[in-house]
Amino acid sequence: MMSNFDSAAFLASCSGRPGVYRMFDAQAKLLYVGKAKNLKKRLASYFRKTGLAPKTAALVAKIAQVETTITANETEALLLEQTLIKQWRPPYNILLRDDKSYPYVFLSSGDFPRLSIHRGSKKEPGRYFGPYPSAGAIRESLGLLQKAFFVRQCEDSFYRNRNRPCLQYQIKRCKAPCVALVDREEYAEDVRHSVMFLEGRSNALAEELSKSMEEAALSLNFERAAEIRDQIALLRRVQDQQSMEGGTGNVDVVSATVSPGGACVHLITVRGGRVLGSKNFFPQVAIEESTSEVLQAFLEQYYLGAADRDLPSELIVNVVHEDFATLISAIVELRGVELSITHRVRGTRARWQQLALTNAEQALAARLANRQHLAARFQALAEALELDEPPMRLECFDISHSSGEATVASCVVFGPEGPLKSDYRRYNIEGVTAGDDYAAMHQALSRRFRKAAEGEGKLPDVLLVDGGKGQLNMAREVLQELAVPELILLGVAKGVTRKPGLETLYLNDAEHEFTLPGDSPALHLIQQVRDEAHRFAITGHRARRGKARTTSTLEDVPGIGPKRRRELLKHFGGLQELSRASLEEIAKAPGISKKLAESIYAALHSE
Repeated sequence: MMSNFDSAAFLASCSGRPGVYRMFDAQAKLLYVGKAKNLKKRLASYFRKTGLAPKTAALVAKIAQVETTITANETEALLLEQTLIKQWRPPYNILLRDDKSYPYVFLSSGDFPRLSIHRGSKKEPGRYFGPYPSAGAIRESLGLLQKAFFVRQCEDSFYRNRNRPCLQYQIKRCKAPCVALVDREEYAEDVRHSVMFLEGRSNALAEELSKSMEEAALSLNFERAAEIRDQIALLRRVQDQQSMEGGTGNVDVVSATVSPGGACVHLITVRGGRVLGSKNFFPQVAIEESTSEVLQAFLEQYYLGAADRDLPSELIVNVVHEDFATLISAIVELRGVELSITHRVRGTRARWQQLALTNAEQALAARLANRQHLAARFQALAEALELDEPPMRLECFDISHSSGEATVASCVVFGPEGPLKSDYRRYNIEGVTAGDDYAAMHQALSRRFRKAAEGEGKLPDVLLVDGGKGQLNMAREVLQELAVPELILLGVAKGVTRKPGLETLYLNDAEHEFTLPGDSPALHLIQQVRDEAHRFAITGHRARRGKARTTSTLEDVPGIGPKRRRELLKHFGGLQELSRASLEEIAKAPGISKKLAESIYAALHSE
């Protein structure tokens, strides 16, 4: 029996970032918790038509819902996965006995010490680093440290009885001190570097390695410089940001996001400094409501609506509202519990805050792409336009340029099942006066519908034109010139305040003017399509402008000059490792502010 879960719609909006996924059955019972380096690829493997193991097929047949939580890196995903498995014990996970002994990293004594995982009493001579919440995280870190610094991890009995190097030496994971292929001084330096990392001095270690790499390059020892470069890259990869562990206190992290089509509030629960889980909420809102208003309404209903709800000592939010003081007073009066609401946070709390916002944005995007919700909005649009049946194809055009430079027009296409990205088109506008949006729109529409007039391609049921009366008349003129069969034209003009939800709509001509309520699903759909056309146009414009200027990815970021670019690449060991870094890791680089890190991260991950 196959699941009724709409895997295609879910995967279409699923993130490709690291994270944790949770699978539920029709009764909302948790079936399985897993982690992934790439959520989209991992979850896609469950829904292929053939090749599933019997146990996996049985799991997939029961799936009714899948929830994801994005993390900054794989280590965080591993930590959260283990926490959720221990808390909920899902039936399809492999459950081990709960070992109450937390693991340590152990560095033995002697001339050629070893690194290992240790549990139990600390009687052996040497150094102990920890404790750590997860043995899995230690194994991953030790594996990468072994690749970077070659400190042995074999048992002493194995080490003492070697007369030739083992496989670890052959694959460059050890320098074979067992057969004297490395001297004590060189090995001691590798041990010192490992200790610096385990003590949390990884930034100082990276700076030291960067200087060594420069010295090796200046002395023309390029092979050694490449080895150190790889060490820096591995070091950056193994650095755990500790957003899933390492905090303190009992905290609820609440982030809200609002976009055309709906709103999402993501709640992360932290108890004893450990993230225990998260949940999405989708309140019904009007478009004109701000993010702070949505968040305030959620906090009031969530914390004042249930008398037995577990209250934290602190709330971390992503926006502020003027009525927070009133809410705090009401909670104290009703529950007798002191509670603070914080907006400006640092360190681990800032990473929790950003993580909640990222997951809220991802969950809302996934919900807006859901076929059932889209079909309902198309039905609402049909009712608003007094059509006999919902439109099957909706096209929207938009123009993007920078003071007339590199003008690009976009055409996006939506159907009841979502965006039809294979039908998206961009048009590089040439031969028009810089900044003349009407001429640019005329050229784009002419190029689009000339082929349709010749019998090529599909015609839309509704043509959405952003810009109001002027752009609407331009579209009518083009269609009349090309003798295209009558289409339903819908012009969208921003209101006087230009706030979302206050648009004026024009049906076919400027005489048929009307508005829709702010919470109308039809208006949500119009804004969703219009925003997608705007995004697609801006992306194309930036790409065209960047190609014309022949700049690299980092050169296009304001505030990144040659010197800072060079220091940044040296800090991470290359552009590839910089691309893998999270926003928080980039912000920790020397001379990089949080705002500049956001610009760098956006440039490296732009579509």
